[in-house]
Amino acid sequence: MLILLPPSEGKATSGDGPRLDVDSLTLPGLAPARERVVEALTEVCSGPEDTAREVLGLSVSQTDAVKRNLDLAVAPTLRAADLYTGVLYDRLGLPDLLAERGDAVREQILVFSGLWGVVGPDDHLPPYRLSMGVRLPSLGGLGAYWRKALTGPLNELVADRLVVDCRSSSYVAAYRPAGDVAERSVAVRVLREKEVDGELRRSVVSHMAKATRGDIARVLVREGVEARTPEELVAALRDLGHTVELQDAGKPGRARTMDVVVRD
Repeated sequence: MLILLPPSEGKATSGDGPRLDVDSLTLPGLAPARERVVEALTEVCSGPEDTAREVLGLSVSQTDAVKRNLDLAVAPTLRAADLYTGVLYDRLGLPDLLAERGDAVREQILVFSGLWGVVGPDDHLPPYRLSMGVRLPSLGGLGAYWRKALTGPLNELVADRLVVDCRSSSYVAAYRPAGDVAERSVAVRVLREKEVDGELRRSVVSHMAKATRGDIARVLVREGVEARTPEELVAALRDLGHTVELQDAGKPGRARTMDVVVRD
């Protein structure tokens, strides 16, 4: 099983590890593509701060993030497991999972990144700020840029494994499973169910979805779930107390959606 995660907008702002070694990151063959993004980001952040903030989608209060982007080569690093914060990562608890089930975490979890493409939990990274939805002047939209670089290597990495996709929409743009890979892929959607005027109604949620996706990823790794098909995944999660429903893909070669229902 391979679990795909988004990064978090919130990140730790300092580390104490060695300087960045691009060749040591997960999927080292992506090093040239990563270096091109670093170069393009540095070009933006070296110019006027207001322009950099506009390109990166940052507020005035986030100007420090522009400065951190200029220190990527020299800043102390920290593990991706410690870098990413926020609701999903609070619920996932990657540092604890690495301590408890290190090999499984390293083999099963992959984090998408606007700057690095994808990284593993143990990869050492400097603090940075670059969302996948950004369009860098010299590269264009990062979703399209990374899709070209990632599709082949990720299809090879997936091999015959089940893919559990917990990413948000902008990160889905960087890698869309297709063909046989898609038929072994499940996109996790979170629905909120509550009673209104005596009727149960469901709605798609956003903030709660991050927490729930973190819960799902955590329980799959911690409990050693070894599902190889979407049906086996659903059965395992139901056994673990989750309310989940598998939707029809509609046609061959498309990923299926797994609804996780959270009740008020």
